[in-house]
Amino acid sequence: MNLNLSSEIVLNKVSADFYAPKTEVERSQITRCEKIPTDIYPSIDEAARNIADTVEHEIKRKDANNQMCVLGLGTGTSLTPVYHELARRHREEGLSFRNVIVFNVYEYYPLKANAVNCCIEQLRQRFLNHVDIKESNIHTFDFSISQEHVNEHCRQYERLIAEAGGIDVMMLGLGRLGNIGTNVPGSSMNSGPRLILLDPVIREELSMSFGNNEQIPATAVTMGIGTILSARKIFLTAWGDEKASIIQKTVEGRVTDTLPASFLQTHKDTRVVIDLSAASRLTRIVHPWLVASCEWTDKLVRSALVWLCQETGKPILKLTNKDYNEHGLSELLALYGSAYNANIKIFNDLQHTITGWPGGKPNADDTYRPERAKPYPKRVIIFSPHPDDDVISMGGTLRRLVEQHHDVHVAYETSGNIAVGDEEVTRFMHFINGFNQLFAEEKDTVIKEKYKQIKTFLAQKHDGDIDTPDVRTIKGLIRRGEARTASTFNNIPLDHVHFLDLPFYESGKIEKLPMGERDVMIVKQLLEEVKPHQIYVAGDLADPHGTHKKCTDAVLAALDLIKQEKPKGWIADCRVWMYRGAWAEWEIENIEMCVPMSPEELRAKRNAILKHQSQMESAPFLGNDERLFWQRAEDRNRATAKLYDDLGLACYEAMEAFVEYKLNG
Repeated sequence: MNLNLSSEIVLNKVSADFYAPKTEVERSQITRCEKIPTDIYPSIDEAARNIADTVEHEIKRKDANNQMCVLGLGTGTSLTPVYHELARRHREEGLSFRNVIVFNVYEYYPLKANAVNCCIEQLRQRFLNHVDIKESNIHTFDFSISQEHVNEHCRQYERLIAEAGGIDVMMLGLGRLGNIGTNVPGSSMNSGPRLILLDPVIREELSMSFGNNEQIPATAVTMGIGTILSARKIFLTAWGDEKASIIQKTVEGRVTDTLPASFLQTHKDTRVVIDLSAASRLTRIVHPWLVASCEWTDKLVRSALVWLCQETGKPILKLTNKDYNEHGLSELLALYGSAYNANIKIFNDLQHTITGWPGGKPNADDTYRPERAKPYPKRVIIFSPHPDDDVISMGGTLRRLVEQHHDVHVAYETSGNIAVGDEEVTRFMHFINGFNQLFAEEKDTVIKEKYKQIKTFLAQKHDGDIDTPDVRTIKGLIRRGEARTASTFNNIPLDHVHFLDLPFYESGKIEKLPMGERDVMIVKQLLEEVKPHQIYVAGDLADPHGTHKKCTDAVLAALDLIKQEKPKGWIADCRVWMYRGAWAEWEIENIEMCVPMSPEELRAKRNAILKHQSQMESAPFLGNDERLFWQRAEDRNRATAKLYDDLGLACYEAMEAFVEYKLNG
């Protein structure tokens, strides 16, 4: 069972020559814009193995010379695949860590002496507890030390690193602000270990290991930039679309203290290791024509012309031969014969992505339409990772499918209970208790007892406490009620609304359990019951908390199993469309179906989102973006429509975009 099929989704299908050059001469040509050596891999697993190879070689080299190997280790989630690979090599191949000394890169501060949400505990769970490293060789910052002693403690930490011989290999993740460790923008290049005030964005990232943002300490102790740069070798990792922009700035931008990771450009042996998604903004991937001759696919030509329109401020059909020549696209003139021929080709390609019939238009020529006309009506399943992603991400398209008489099912994959605030539970418990008093004369003893238990728990709840099963159940019921209300508003029958409650989500914490076979089989059962002609799944695989990726992987794994078991069944006539949510939109060169919305339809989408009242201003995980989800969705949909308009295509109020996942090849 393949549980990581989403990692194989590559939208920018550039030639391997641009991410895996065969010679150093080719590498020097395509990386001319990059100021840090950068290795790009098709998958995270392959990238993790590459880093592990170097670490293993260094450990064994040191051991052969009777020396200790000193590692500096961050605790960002991007390093987890590397730690898992190293632990696997210890378990299955006998790689020993007896000659390894570890220094933790940063730690939250202050925490109680017995805190479990500390960085070193994360590092133990993901790596150190699974290898044979000596406890005396594990060093970390003391997160419970008194504030007056913090500075001296940091100086002592620096001395310990020096006494160990300095760090041989430093492994770091890249934060969304370009932070390494918790060195926030403004950190000095020569800074040493110190206490530092955390930026709100960094605190949001760190929330992966805490119950909510309020529990994250306002400060941390961290190795400084100078400490990091003193390491003999440094690996910087990042995965997914979410990190693509900051990777581009780190690797290709200028050195500046507003982007701490850019200081790595000054280090003599730093390697950036990323997957294709994280590399998607690097010049050699997104604009390969600027560094070398290209093999011009239709998608690459579309990408080049959209870029040229943005560079010149012109719509597609006004681009001239001169525009092509002045911007390094003369190859396209040779390929198409003239700017006009290229312009009209891409204009038509983009025009054909626009459809008001997302389920296919019956009794119509579907040659140039994104979706086939038959069968009609179609059975459709919309998979929604959380109980509101359906309306946030594709509320207009969902409503259009229903209005066009398709048989629409919505499958809410997780309970979403962790994203409900305690005050919502209190409000609903007051209602239930009041209802019992007014209409049942307090005869329902279950309500009375649960009301007391939950009221007591919430009153005594401390930061970091995991909700009881009863509280999580109530939070899940709140989200179920909102999802049902939104579905009814969109005229979806309640017997077509499915709550899958995938087990991986039910950790009670932000960081979820691994997605596994149980999750896949739940999805598979629904698919085999409905036998859909069309499926919609979340394609924003870099969502901040990772739930979307796991949910999509569960769907893709289930489809893969069905395809193996019954390749000529209903699955042979099924299409899968990927949407994106509140965080980002598909790049226009990748869009294969774009569904327009009128002002009235956009308003209806907003009203459906507003049915999810627990996710309004008081929702725990709105992030650093001050806009509410309906505002983010509208801004994104309007921006997509404006982009089409700027290119000289039809002008709509808003548009929702989709990319097809090629299920059958």
